[in-house]
Amino acid sequence: MTSHMSNTDTLNPEGNSMRDAWSIADDVTYLNHGSFGPSPCVVEQARQAWTDQLERQPMNFFLRQMEEALTEARESLATFVGADADDLIFVDNATYGMNIVAASVELKAGDEVLVTDHEYGAVMRIWRRVCKQTGAQLVVRKLPQPFVSANETAADFLEGVTDKTKLIVVSHVTSPTALTLPVKQICHGARQRGVQVCVDGPHAIAMTPLNIRQLNCDYYVASCHKWLSAPFGTGFLYVAGRRQATVKPPILSWGGSISGNAPNWKDEFNWVGTRDPAGFLAVPAAIKFLERTGIDQFRESTHQLAEYARLQIDEAFGMGDIPAPDSIDWYSSMIALPIPTGNEEQPREGHRDPLQDSLWEQFRIEVPIVHWQRRRFVRVSCHLYNCRADVDRLTDALRTLIR
Repeated sequence: MTSHMSNTDTLNPEGNSMRDAWSIADDVTYLNHGSFGPSPCVVEQARQAWTDQLERQPMNFFLRQMEEALTEARESLATFVGADADDLIFVDNATYGMNIVAASVELKAGDEVLVTDHEYGAVMRIWRRVCKQTGAQLVVRKLPQPFVSANETAADFLEGVTDKTKLIVVSHVTSPTALTLPVKQICHGARQRGVQVCVDGPHAIAMTPLNIRQLNCDYYVASCHKWLSAPFGTGFLYVAGRRQATVKPPILSWGGSISGNAPNWKDEFNWVGTRDPAGFLAVPAAIKFLERTGIDQFRESTHQLAEYARLQIDEAFGMGDIPAPDSIDWYSSMIALPIPTGNEEQPREGHRDPLQDSLWEQFRIEVPIVHWQRRRFVRVSCHLYNCRADVDRLTDALRTLIR
């Protein structure tokens, strides 16, 4: 089993020359990197090496090595996402980071939190609860379809801002519909209106170009286990300098710098007890893996596969009606495609569609079936271990199961 791609290898959507860089079982067709993205073997090895170092001498690791190692890992990540390392903290995932933001933004009765109708279910639950607790109102702005241009989509969304709007929460890449939203334009418009912005970006990291400095948002939350393929349980929260003094840690421990450095807002998040930080420390290995492959090649290759899935599944079912132009500006390595709803009842929120289980049980295909606005979608995620044959197997299986 090889640990990474050599310089002479090429990316080829027709085949899967990079499949052996992962430990995915041979009999599994895995088209769900967008939910649970497995790490390449070289990243698994990096994580294990850090855990081994911790276990050999825990006292030395926690008290003398961990803080510096976290700083170096954070600097690598910050460079990759276009941010200052002092503005980032590692968190378990985007949901964890969003909960920190929700606990830190001061809301009162009459305030409004503005979101789109494409937001992730867990994010909606977080802000519904906060609004209920504070007397604020969660305002869901329906985006017009089909999308035409980034400027028009952003302008339409920003019409939902009122003098009561305290915060905008917006996905960089949406979870149910797999669309890239014009967050740069939304952040710019929000700043002009004096409104804070929290960008929910778990799908954007690595899949799309990102420069958080240029966004100039107040908060950005992300998961690194998705397209970056870092270990599970790794994410980050970016907090602009103007907001750091008000960020509230979810867990109180000793605080302060473990190594005796000057106090910093990140201290409360670095030391939360004896948590194994190996996943965070392996994030640079995931970045190096993609950089060796070629980040532009990765994006082009996986977008080509998503585009191929769009053609094949549309040909199979003729549903059409995708709410965005056929362009990498609107979808990248992941695409949500409408399929017939079938005769089954729509599953309750948080429950799987029976079709998803049938794809796994009968064909060993892992892919999510998503329900959004009373429609059913298959959301196809493509990474470097995928090829056109995977999409063909999925299309044939869907034809068999959907009569």
